[in-house]
Amino acid sequence: MSRTSSSGVMVLGGGLMGLALAHQLARRGQSVLVISRRRSEAAGFVAAGMLAPHAEGLSGHLLALGQRSLELVPSWLQQVEADSDLDCGHRPCGIVVPFRSELERDAFPTASCGVALNRDALEREIPGIAKGWSTGLLFEQDGQIDNRRRLMRALERACSRLGVQFEEGAEVQSLQADGQGALQAISLRRADGELQLLPCQQAVLCSGAWSGQLLPELPVFPVKGQMLSLQAPRQALRRVLFGPGTYLVPREDGLLVVGATSEQDAGFSEGLTPEGQKQLEAGIAALLPEASQWPPMERWWGFRPCTPDEGPLLGASPMAGLWLACGHHRNGVLLAAITAELLAGAITQETPSSADAALLGAFAWDRFNRGDQPSTRQP
Repeated sequence: MSRTSSSGVMVLGGGLMGLALAHQLARRGQSVLVISRRRSEAAGFVAAGMLAPHAEGLSGHLLALGQRSLELVPSWLQQVEADSDLDCGHRPCGIVVPFRSELERDAFPTASCGVALNRDALEREIPGIAKGWSTGLLFEQDGQIDNRRRLMRALERACSRLGVQFEEGAEVQSLQADGQGALQAISLRRADGELQLLPCQQAVLCSGAWSGQLLPELPVFPVKGQMLSLQAPRQALRRVLFGPGTYLVPREDGLLVVGATSEQDAGFSEGLTPEGQKQLEAGIAALLPEASQWPPMERWWGFRPCTPDEGPLLGASPMAGLWLACGHHRNGVLLAAITAELLAGAITQETPSSADAALLGAFAWDRFNRGDQPSTRQP
Protein backbone atom coordinates (compact mmCIF):
# COMPACT_ATOMS: atom_id res chain seq x y z
CA MET A 1 0.00 0.00 0.00
CA SER A 2 1.42 3.36 -1.02
CA ARG A 3 1.20 6.55 1.01
CA THR A 4 0.33 9.89 -0.56
CA SER A 5 0.50 13.19 1.26
CA SER A 6 -2.67 15.27 1.27
CA SER A 7 -4.01 18.47 2.78
CA GLY A 8 -7.25 20.41 2.64
CA VAL A 9 -10.65 18.76 2.69
CA MET A 10 -11.56 15.40 1.16
CA VAL A 11 -15.14 14.94 -0.01
CA LEU A 12 -16.09 11.27 0.03
CA GLY A 13 -18.66 10.97 -2.72
CA GLY A 14 -19.04 12.66 -6.09
CA GLY A 15 -22.82 12.86 -6.26
CA LEU A 16 -24.96 15.98 -5.93
CA MET A 17 -24.23 16.55 -2.25
CA GLY A 18 -20.50 16.02 -2.67
CA LEU A 19 -20.28 18.35 -5.67
CA ALA A 20 -22.42 21.04 -4.02
CA LEU A 21 -20.25 20.96 -0.92
CA ALA A 22 -16.96 20.85 -2.87
CA HIS A 23 -18.12 23.91 -4.80
CA GLN A 24 -18.90 25.91 -1.65
CA LEU A 25 -15.64 24.88 0.02
CA ALA A 26 -13.64 25.88 -3.04
CA ARG A 27 -15.43 29.23 -3.12
CA ARG A 28 -14.22 29.72 0.46
CA GLY A 29 -10.63 29.15 -0.62
CA GLN A 30 -10.30 25.53 0.52
CA SER A 31 -8.23 22.90 -1.28
CA VAL A 32 -10.69 20.09 -2.12
CA LEU A 33 -10.31 16.53 -3.36
CA VAL A 34 -13.48 14.66 -4.38
CA ILE A 35 -13.23 10.87 -4.23
CA SER A 36 -15.88 9.26 -6.39
CA ARG A 37 -16.48 5.57 -7.03
CA ARG A 38 -19.12 5.63 -9.75
CA ARG A 39 -20.90 8.93 -10.12
CA SER A 40 -23.69 7.53 -12.28
CA GLU A 41 -25.05 5.55 -9.32
CA ALA A 42 -25.45 8.67 -7.15
CA ALA A 43 -28.99 9.57 -6.14
CA GLY A 44 -28.48 13.05 -7.63
CA PHE A 45 -28.24 11.52 -11.10
CA VAL A 46 -31.44 9.50 -10.80
CA ALA A 47 -33.73 11.86 -8.85
CA ALA A 48 -36.55 13.83 -10.47
CA GLY A 49 -35.18 17.14 -9.16
CA MET A 50 -38.22 18.44 -7.30
CA LEU A 51 -38.00 21.39 -4.93
CA ALA A 52 -41.05 20.41 -2.93
CA PRO A 53 -40.98 20.98 0.83
CA HIS A 54 -44.68 21.89 0.75
CA ALA A 55 -45.91 19.41 -1.86
CA GLU A 56 -44.10 16.62 0.00
CA GLY A 57 -46.12 17.44 3.12
CA LEU A 58 -43.03 17.83 5.28
CA SER A 59 -43.39 19.02 8.87
CA GLY A 60 -41.35 20.05 11.88
CA HIS A 61 -37.60 20.55 11.53
CA LEU A 62 -37.46 18.96 8.08
CA LEU A 63 -40.00 21.44 6.73
CA ALA A 64 -37.95 24.29 8.23
CA LEU A 65 -34.78 22.87 6.64
CA GLY A 66 -36.53 22.51 3.27
CA GLN A 67 -37.98 26.02 3.36
CA ARG A 68 -34.60 27.49 4.28
CA SER A 69 -32.99 25.62 1.38
CA LEU A 70 -35.73 26.71 -1.03
CA GLU A 71 -34.94 30.33 -0.10
CA LEU A 72 -31.26 29.76 -0.88
CA VAL A 73 -31.78 28.01 -4.22
CA PRO A 74 -31.89 31.09 -6.51
CA SER A 75 -28.67 32.63 -5.15
CA TRP A 76 -26.97 29.22 -4.96
CA LEU A 77 -27.78 28.44 -8.59
CA GLN A 78 -26.68 31.92 -9.60
CA GLN A 79 -23.25 31.12 -8.13
CA VAL A 80 -23.08 27.74 -9.88
CA GLU A 81 -24.10 29.24 -13.22
CA ALA A 82 -21.59 32.10 -12.88
CA ASP A 83 -18.78 29.65 -12.07
CA SER A 84 -19.69 27.20 -14.84
CA ASP A 85 -21.25 29.32 -17.61
CA LEU A 86 -23.97 26.66 -17.78
CA ASP A 87 -27.69 26.83 -17.10
CA CYS A 88 -28.83 24.68 -14.16
CA GLY A 89 -32.35 24.04 -15.44
CA HIS A 90 -34.25 25.70 -12.58
CA ARG A 91 -38.02 25.99 -13.13
CA PRO A 92 -40.12 27.60 -10.37
CA CYS A 93 -43.18 26.12 -12.07
CA GLY A 94 -45.30 25.29 -9.01
CA ILE A 95 -46.56 21.89 -7.92
CA VAL A 96 -50.15 20.61 -7.75
CA VAL A 97 -51.14 17.96 -5.21
CA PRO A 98 -54.55 16.37 -6.01
CA PHE A 99 -57.00 14.99 -3.45
CA ARG A 100 -60.20 12.98 -3.57
CA SER A 101 -62.01 15.08 -0.96
CA GLU A 102 -61.82 18.49 0.71
CA LEU A 103 -61.45 16.73 4.06
CA GLU A 104 -58.32 14.97 2.82
CA ARG A 105 -57.00 18.23 1.32
CA ASP A 106 -57.53 20.27 4.47
CA ALA A 107 -55.77 17.64 6.62
CA PHE A 108 -52.60 17.85 4.52
CA PRO A 109 -49.73 19.05 6.76
CA THR A 110 -48.83 22.07 4.60
CA ALA A 111 -52.35 22.93 3.40
CA SER A 112 -52.06 26.45 4.81
CA CYS A 113 -49.07 27.11 2.50
CA GLY A 114 -50.99 26.30 -0.70
CA VAL A 115 -53.87 27.61 -2.79
CA ALA A 116 -57.00 25.43 -2.61
CA LEU A 117 -58.30 24.28 -6.00
CA ASN A 118 -61.82 23.10 -6.78
CA ARG A 119 -62.40 20.65 -9.63
CA ASP A 120 -62.63 23.38 -12.29
CA ALA A 121 -59.43 25.05 -11.09
CA LEU A 122 -57.71 21.67 -10.87
CA GLU A 123 -58.58 20.97 -14.52
CA ARG A 124 -57.26 24.37 -15.55
CA GLU A 125 -53.95 23.72 -13.82
CA ILE A 126 -53.68 20.06 -14.95
CA PRO A 127 -55.64 19.55 -18.20
CA GLY A 128 -56.71 15.93 -18.53
CA ILE A 129 -56.36 15.01 -14.86
CA ALA A 130 -58.29 11.84 -14.00
CA LYS A 131 -61.89 12.25 -12.90
CA GLY A 132 -61.40 10.79 -9.40
CA TRP A 133 -59.60 13.90 -8.17
CA SER A 134 -62.12 16.47 -6.94
CA THR A 135 -59.83 19.08 -5.42
CA GLY A 136 -56.20 19.99 -4.92
CA LEU A 137 -53.55 22.31 -3.56
CA LEU A 138 -51.28 24.49 -5.68
CA PHE A 139 -47.89 25.27 -4.15
CA GLU A 140 -46.62 28.03 -6.41
CA GLN A 141 -43.44 28.43 -4.34
CA ASP A 142 -42.29 24.87 -5.13
CA GLY A 143 -40.61 23.86 -8.38
CA GLN A 144 -37.91 21.73 -9.98
CA ILE A 145 -34.34 21.53 -11.26
CA ASP A 146 -33.20 19.45 -14.22
CA ASN A 147 -30.59 17.72 -12.09
CA ARG A 148 -29.72 14.84 -14.42
CA ARG A 149 -29.05 16.82 -17.58
CA ARG A 150 -28.04 20.25 -16.29
CA LEU A 151 -27.34 20.79 -12.58
CA MET A 152 -24.86 17.95 -12.13
CA ARG A 153 -22.92 18.95 -15.25
CA ALA A 154 -22.85 22.60 -14.15
CA LEU A 155 -21.58 21.68 -10.68
CA GLU A 156 -18.84 19.47 -12.16
CA ARG A 157 -17.60 22.28 -14.38
CA ALA A 158 -17.86 24.90 -11.60
CA CYS A 159 -15.81 22.70 -9.28
CA SER A 160 -13.15 22.05 -11.92
CA ARG A 161 -12.83 25.74 -12.73
CA LEU A 162 -12.34 26.52 -9.03
CA GLY A 163 -9.51 24.00 -8.75
CA VAL A 164 -11.31 21.06 -7.14
CA GLN A 165 -9.42 17.83 -7.79
CA PHE A 166 -11.18 14.54 -8.61
CA GLU A 167 -10.17 10.94 -7.96
CA GLU A 168 -12.60 9.04 -10.20
CA GLY A 169 -13.28 5.32 -10.00
CA ALA A 170 -11.78 5.14 -6.50
CA GLU A 171 -13.49 3.38 -3.61
CA VAL A 172 -12.87 4.35 0.02
CA GLN A 173 -12.05 1.16 1.92
CA SER A 174 -11.92 2.51 5.48
CA LEU A 175 -11.52 5.54 7.70
CA GLN A 176 -8.57 5.45 10.08
CA ALA A 177 -8.49 7.26 13.42
CA ASP A 178 -5.59 8.15 15.69
CA GLY A 179 -5.31 7.24 19.38
CA GLN A 180 -7.70 10.04 20.35
CA GLY A 181 -10.36 8.93 17.88
CA ALA A 182 -9.72 11.72 15.36
CA LEU A 183 -9.55 11.12 11.61
CA GLN A 184 -5.96 10.70 10.46
CA ALA A 185 -6.13 8.81 7.13
CA ILE A 186 -8.36 7.37 4.44
CA SER A 187 -7.66 4.03 2.81
CA LEU A 188 -8.85 3.74 -0.76
CA ARG A 189 -8.56 1.52 -3.79
CA ARG A 190 -7.86 3.47 -6.96
CA ALA A 191 -9.36 2.71 -10.35
CA ASP A 192 -6.21 0.78 -11.32
CA GLY A 193 -6.54 -1.45 -8.25
CA GLU A 194 -3.73 0.15 -6.25
CA LEU A 195 -4.35 0.57 -2.52
CA GLN A 196 -3.44 3.96 -1.11
CA LEU A 197 -3.38 5.46 2.35
CA LEU A 198 -4.10 9.20 2.25
CA PRO A 199 -3.30 11.21 5.39
CA CYS A 200 -6.33 13.35 6.09
CA GLN A 201 -7.50 15.51 8.98
CA GLN A 202 -10.69 16.92 7.40
CA ALA A 203 -13.22 14.99 5.32
CA VAL A 204 -16.93 15.02 4.58
CA LEU A 205 -18.94 11.84 4.23
CA CYS A 206 -21.27 12.33 1.24
CA SER A 207 -21.50 8.69 0.19
CA GLY A 208 -25.28 8.53 -0.03
CA ALA A 209 -26.87 5.17 0.70
CA TRP A 210 -23.39 3.66 1.19
CA SER A 211 -22.42 6.03 4.05
CA GLY A 212 -23.20 3.52 6.78
CA GLN A 213 -20.72 1.06 5.29
CA LEU A 214 -17.87 3.43 6.17
CA LEU A 215 -19.19 4.45 9.57
CA PRO A 216 -21.42 1.71 11.03
CA GLU A 217 -22.67 4.00 13.81
CA LEU A 218 -24.72 5.86 11.20
CA PRO A 219 -28.28 4.59 10.64
CA VAL A 220 -28.25 5.09 6.86
CA PHE A 221 -29.81 2.46 4.62
CA PRO A 222 -30.88 2.24 0.95
CA VAL A 223 -34.43 2.63 -0.32
CA LYS A 224 -34.54 1.64 -3.97
CA GLY A 225 -36.52 3.74 -6.43
CA GLN A 226 -37.41 2.99 -10.05
CA MET A 227 -38.33 5.71 -12.53
CA LEU A 228 -39.12 6.28 -16.18
CA SER A 229 -39.55 9.15 -18.61
CA LEU A 230 -42.05 9.83 -21.40
CA GLN A 231 -42.00 12.25 -24.31
CA ALA A 232 -45.02 14.48 -23.85
CA PRO A 233 -46.32 17.10 -26.28
CA ARG A 234 -44.53 20.36 -25.53
CA GLN A 235 -46.38 22.37 -22.85
CA ALA A 236 -48.80 19.50 -22.21
CA LEU A 237 -48.14 19.95 -18.50
CA ARG A 238 -47.04 23.27 -16.99
CA ARG A 239 -47.01 22.24 -13.34
CA VAL A 240 -45.49 19.28 -11.55
CA LEU A 241 -48.26 16.86 -10.57
CA PHE A 242 -47.52 15.20 -7.23
CA GLY A 243 -49.93 12.36 -6.54
CA PRO A 244 -49.88 9.67 -3.87
CA GLY A 245 -47.04 7.31 -4.77
CA THR A 246 -46.47 8.82 -8.24
CA TYR A 247 -45.34 12.20 -9.51
CA LEU A 248 -45.05 13.67 -13.00
CA VAL A 249 -42.33 16.27 -13.55
CA PRO A 250 -42.45 18.10 -16.93
CA ARG A 251 -39.19 19.44 -18.32
CA GLU A 252 -39.10 22.47 -20.61
CA ASP A 253 -38.54 20.37 -23.74
CA GLY A 254 -41.55 18.11 -23.12
CA LEU A 255 -39.72 15.25 -21.39
CA LEU A 256 -41.89 13.96 -18.54
CA VAL A 257 -40.06 12.35 -15.61
CA VAL A 258 -42.18 9.82 -13.71
CA GLY A 259 -41.37 8.44 -10.27
CA ALA A 260 -40.94 6.65 -8.14
CA THR A 261 -41.22 3.32 -6.41
CA SER A 262 -40.16 3.10 -2.77
CA GLU A 263 -38.71 -0.36 -2.15
CA GLN A 264 -37.73 -0.59 1.51
CA ASP A 265 -36.63 -4.23 1.38
CA ALA A 266 -34.70 -4.24 -1.90
CA GLY A 267 -31.34 -3.39 -0.32
CA PHE A 268 -28.75 -2.72 -3.02
CA SER A 269 -30.34 -5.04 -5.60
CA GLU A 270 -29.75 -3.43 -8.98
CA GLY A 271 -31.97 -3.38 -12.04
CA LEU A 272 -35.54 -2.75 -13.07
CA THR A 273 -38.35 -5.09 -12.09
CA PRO A 274 -41.66 -5.78 -13.86
CA GLU A 275 -43.51 -5.04 -10.61
CA GLY A 276 -41.85 -1.65 -10.20
CA GLN A 277 -42.52 -0.60 -13.78
CA LYS A 278 -46.16 -1.72 -13.57
CA GLN A 279 -46.56 0.35 -10.43
CA LEU A 280 -45.31 3.45 -12.24
CA GLU A 281 -47.55 2.81 -15.24
CA ALA A 282 -50.58 2.36 -12.98
CA GLY A 283 -49.72 5.60 -11.23
CA ILE A 284 -49.58 7.46 -14.53
CA ALA A 285 -52.99 6.13 -15.55
CA ALA A 286 -54.50 7.10 -12.19
CA LEU A 287 -53.26 10.69 -12.45
CA LEU A 288 -53.22 11.62 -16.13
CA PRO A 289 -54.76 8.90 -18.32
CA GLU A 290 -53.68 10.38 -21.67
CA ALA A 291 -50.03 10.22 -20.58
CA SER A 292 -50.27 6.42 -20.78
CA GLN A 293 -50.22 6.86 -24.58
CA TRP A 294 -47.07 8.99 -24.68
CA PRO A 295 -43.94 7.20 -25.90
CA PRO A 296 -41.51 5.96 -23.24
CA MET A 297 -37.97 7.34 -23.44
CA GLU A 298 -35.90 5.87 -20.62
CA ARG A 299 -36.17 3.68 -17.51
CA TRP A 300 -33.74 3.68 -14.57
CA TRP A 301 -33.29 3.06 -10.87
CA GLY A 302 -31.30 4.34 -7.91
CA PHE A 303 -30.86 4.11 -4.15
CA ARG A 304 -32.10 6.81 -1.78
CA PRO A 305 -30.03 7.24 1.40
CA CYS A 306 -32.61 6.93 4.17
CA THR A 307 -32.56 7.25 7.97
CA PRO A 308 -35.16 6.07 10.51
CA ASP A 309 -36.89 9.48 10.57
CA GLU A 310 -36.20 10.32 6.88
CA GLY A 311 -34.12 13.35 7.87
CA PRO A 312 -30.47 13.88 6.90
CA LEU A 313 -27.38 13.59 9.07
CA LEU A 314 -25.60 16.95 9.14
CA GLY A 315 -22.55 18.32 10.92
CA ALA A 316 -20.02 16.64 13.18
CA SER A 317 -19.65 12.85 13.31
CA PRO A 318 -18.50 10.45 16.04
CA MET A 319 -14.98 10.77 14.55
CA ALA A 320 -13.35 14.19 15.04
CA GLY A 321 -12.42 15.74 11.69
CA LEU A 322 -15.08 13.79 9.79
CA TRP A 323 -18.19 15.73 8.84
CA LEU A 324 -21.55 14.36 7.72
CA ALA A 325 -23.73 15.34 4.76
CA CYS A 326 -25.75 12.20 4.07
CA GLY A 327 -29.12 10.51 4.60
CA HIS A 328 -31.22 13.01 2.62
CA HIS A 329 -33.67 10.31 1.44
CA ARG A 330 -35.94 11.75 -1.28
CA ASN A 331 -35.06 15.40 -0.64
CA GLY A 332 -31.44 15.56 -1.78
CA VAL A 333 -31.99 18.05 -4.63
CA LEU A 334 -34.11 20.26 -2.39
CA LEU A 335 -31.63 20.18 0.49
CA ALA A 336 -28.38 20.51 -1.48
CA ALA A 337 -28.23 24.30 -1.14
CA ILE A 338 -28.69 24.43 2.65
CA THR A 339 -26.49 21.38 3.24
CA ALA A 340 -23.60 22.89 1.29
CA GLU A 341 -24.02 26.23 3.08
CA LEU A 342 -24.22 24.74 6.59
CA LEU A 343 -21.38 22.26 6.18
CA ALA A 344 -19.01 24.58 4.34
CA GLY A 345 -19.59 27.16 7.05
CA ALA A 346 -18.96 24.65 9.84
CA ILE A 347 -15.80 23.27 8.24
CA THR A 348 -14.34 26.76 7.71
CA GLN A 349 -15.35 27.74 11.26
CA GLU A 350 -17.79 30.45 10.30
CA THR A 351 -20.14 31.49 13.09
CA PRO A 352 -23.62 30.24 12.17
CA SER A 353 -26.79 32.20 12.78
CA SER A 354 -28.90 30.95 15.68
CA ALA A 355 -31.38 29.49 13.18
CA ASP A 356 -28.67 27.61 11.27
CA ALA A 357 -27.12 26.36 14.52
CA ALA A 358 -30.53 25.04 15.54
CA LEU A 359 -30.88 23.18 12.24
CA LEU A 360 -27.47 21.56 12.64
CA GLY A 361 -28.49 20.48 16.14
CA ALA A 362 -31.81 19.08 14.94
CA PHE A 363 -30.11 16.84 12.37
CA ALA A 364 -27.12 15.70 14.42
CA TRP A 365 -26.15 12.06 13.88
CA ASP A 366 -26.73 11.05 17.52
CA ARG A 367 -30.31 12.30 17.75
CA PHE A 368 -31.55 8.71 17.58
CA ASN A 369 -29.53 7.79 20.66
CA ARG A 370 -30.88 10.84 22.49
CA GLY A 371 -34.43 9.97 21.54
CA ASP A 372 -35.15 13.41 20.06
CA GLN A 373 -35.67 12.69 16.39
CA PRO A 374 -37.05 15.72 14.53
CA SER A 375 -40.59 15.53 13.24
CA THR A 376 -40.38 15.14 9.48
CA ARG A 377 -43.76 14.38 7.95
CA GLN A 378 -47.36 13.56 8.69
CA PRO A 379 -47.99 9.81 9.24
